[in-house]
Amino acid sequence: MTDVLIVGAGPTGLTLACDLARRGVAVRIVDRSPEFPRSSRSKGPNARSLEVLEDLGVVDAVLAAGSAPLPMRKYRDGLPIADADPYADSSPTPDAPYDRGRLIAQWRLEEVLRDRLAGYGGRVELGAEVVGLTEDGAGVTVDLADGSRAAARYVVGCDGAHSSVRKLLGIPFDGETDEEQVMVCGDVEITGGPDRGFWHQWFDEDGAVMLCPIPGTRSGWWFQSGPERDAEGRPAAPSLEGFRRLFARHTRLPAGDLTRATLLSTYRVNVRMVDRYRVGRVFLAGDAAHVHAIAGGLGMNTGIQDAYNLGWKLAQVVAGRAEPGLLDTYEEERLPVAAWTLELTSDRLRATLAAIREPGGGLDTAITTETAGLDRGYRWSSLAAPGPGDGLRSGDRAPDAPCREAVTGAPTRLFHVLAGPHITVLGFGAGTERTLREAAASHRDTVRTCRVYGPGAPEGETAAPYALHDHEGHARAAYGVGADTLVVIRPDNHVGLVAGAEDGSAVLRYLDGLDRVGVACMVDGTRKG
Repeated sequence: MTDVLIVGAGPTGLTLACDLARRGVAVRIVDRSPEFPRSSRSKGPNARSLEVLEDLGVVDAVLAAGSAPLPMRKYRDGLPIADADPYADSSPTPDAPYDRGRLIAQWRLEEVLRDRLAGYGGRVELGAEVVGLTEDGAGVTVDLADGSRAAARYVVGCDGAHSSVRKLLGIPFDGETDEEQVMVCGDVEITGGPDRGFWHQWFDEDGAVMLCPIPGTRSGWWFQSGPERDAEGRPAAPSLEGFRRLFARHTRLPAGDLTRATLLSTYRVNVRMVDRYRVGRVFLAGDAAHVHAIAGGLGMNTGIQDAYNLGWKLAQVVAGRAEPGLLDTYEEERLPVAAWTLELTSDRLRATLAAIREPGGGLDTAITTETAGLDRGYRWSSLAAPGPGDGLRSGDRAPDAPCREAVTGAPTRLFHVLAGPHITVLGFGAGTERTLREAAASHRDTVRTCRVYGPGAPEGETAAPYALHDHEGHARAAYGVGADTLVVIRPDNHVGLVAGAEDGSAVLRYLDGLDRVGVACMVDGTRKG
């Protein structure tokens, strides 16, 4: 019996598999497809997902394989009338190293994640379609279409909008489909063609074509368009000839320049979500749990962040370091985020549809600071311990900060200390040192403690291995630190607890809730040592 069986090997399933594998969890990942898809589909990770991918150790490969988001060139009646760069006024900040997402074909991102999984000894099993689920007290038995069976302690359905796992669980997928909002999509090859330094958008009275160059290709483009319609007004199925006609009509370029069209599909706006993320030992993540308008590009990103939230919790429970109740917080935290995402993307779609009615309007309307994902937190969660009401609070995303290693003086970042499958305790000020020592002694490698020295504090031999010198004060500013302060950061880089140095016992109790190995260091309610 494996610890966790993941159904679906898209970005959501692969993120979860990598996260579990690096934590030593026995994981198996299967997919119904007979071969790995070459679909470009999603245009890439947003800023928050890049932080997740950095923690997983793959962000450099993603950055190398992709490109920065492109400025958008808008046309009317074949003529360019406006350029827009949604990120023209943004730049990385000390607390957020990524101010924008990355364009990368989905198949290429999946390759990067599969390579990472292979480094842990894992691989995707293709042609494995799940047709049955049976749970007992110890685990779940999964029936596969080839007649074989697989047993696992937990199962996670990451198998997309048509999820077999969700259907087998009998979970409704409530919402609506807008039959009038239809788009045809595909990957196309164009010889010559428009400048590959722009995302081109032709919005005319009688339809639209959008072309975005696919990074890593010389002539590949993402193609999106309003569909051709038959005499009765029904959308025509996408085809190479249809794409050529649409291309020529709106771009005024020769139809023959579009030489190839693959992975053709018809997209309708679906806004649906489940009412629960879990039935017993079976969970849902990504499009299996929620689908929404593509405006803002949050589909794949919400799935990646579902997986990032669930992975450490499954690992703690599988290892016996946390009570099974920890798994209830996955739904508690992610279900409201899904509801918010559906609302935001529907709002951005309405705004974009209104914008493109006027010359110069385009897809830049869909991009806001909210679509970066950096402001999503879990302040309502039962894992968000009470604390100070101002500034950074429990449940918030943990900020980054440029620092120096206190021992060597070498430049580093706070994210480098947070990276990895551990809980982190930051101690700002000398008054936090006793709690840091106790946390390190009782939780061993599950908890990493880090004393953060102030700008004028001494460095060198007195510092512990992970100690940081906040030489410019960016860490203190990001965490709102004045007096001596302790901050517990969860493995998914969200703040769990903010406490004064005098509340060290609250920090230790909180750690024992997330990692009960520390309870062994207590006798009659009193911590030893």
